[in-house]
Amino acid sequence: MNHSTPTPVDDTRAARSREPLVFGGIPEAEGWALAPITPRDRVHFRTDRELPLEEFRRELPDGVTVSYDEGEGLYRVDGACGTASVLAEWVKAWCAGHGTATVGLRAETDVRRRAPRDLPPAFLDELCRHYLPVSLKRLQRNSSTLRMHVPDPDDLTQQVSEWILKAVGQFDEGKGVPFGAFLATQLSKWVHDLGRNAHGRTAADTENKQQKAVAAFLAEHQRRPSERELAAYMGQSVATLRRNSQTVATLNGLRNLQSLDGVGPDATEIMLPDAHEAPDEIMGEAEQTLLSHALTAACAPDPDARPDQRAGQPNVLGWATWYLTTWGGRTKTQLSADLGTSVRNMNVHADRVERALKQRLTELAD
Repeated sequence: MNHSTPTPVDDTRAARSREPLVFGGIPEAEGWALAPITPRDRVHFRTDRELPLEEFRRELPDGVTVSYDEGEGLYRVDGACGTASVLAEWVKAWCAGHGTATVGLRAETDVRRRAPRDLPPAFLDELCRHYLPVSLKRLQRNSSTLRMHVPDPDDLTQQVSEWILKAVGQFDEGKGVPFGAFLATQLSKWVHDLGRNAHGRTAADTENKQQKAVAAFLAEHQRRPSERELAAYMGQSVATLRRNSQTVATLNGLRNLQSLDGVGPDATEIMLPDAHEAPDEIMGEAEQTLLSHALTAACAPDPDARPDQRAGQPNVLGWATWYLTTWGGRTKTQLSADLGTSVRNMNVHADRVERALKQRLTELAD
């Protein structure tokens, strides 16, 4: 058997591929050791209105920190191990004293995290600069989802930078997985979470499974599957596939929610008849149009908000809650089961609609 001898160029390339990454003059492995990941207790919660974060931080007990994820509307309060229950009671009391209700509050023990700010600044800066273009390239396969939720390129860069910092905080170097591999896995998860947070867990997961099955069938057979073939490929009945497909179709329709702020889909003004010129049945339709107009506008993205904020995305769950309970004859309990989310979470999104709807109806009345 003939054995080829590696050329010097091959040796050089192999040596290069094994060279450790260096950020800020510090090898990557040594950098992680300078701020090792540590256990802590954590309290997660949402609120029915945004907290005055600076005031909240000032009044936290010593050694306790808080972070706020604007995209998820989620607060995380971290303290020493063994303090989870005490922190949970403190948070509930503080929020109640400031007229704010907590939603989905839960305490978690032994959460392993690091604070990115504890790493050497030059190390952290160069690490983020290195992994930002790598991450953007990795996310090209998710471009359609990203464009839907973070359409502006500058906002996308900011979102990915925040995800890198989030991965830095969660990365456990003791598990033997390189940071790059860990980051790639987390990016896939967080992109999927954009849809789950905006549109409900069950619907987003259903869409994701169907897309994967269609892609796998297409790669195997070089054609799209029929309805019966897709059902068999996914191990479902045709009836189940049709029901799930309707969920996905509804989801895609809701994604296209736009403000009807006086303008129709063809950019023409929506004209409503004057009361003295229209019979009662036409005015009933006009009132319905006004209500639908106001509801859609109340759920549309706030043009002044960043896309990664809750206000910067369509409030689809709030729209579905209001529409289907008001005109669709559904209860919140039924919708909760269908959408795979809690009634509390639906109430939070519906309350946002109510505040915006009241303002919108006032404007229309004026």
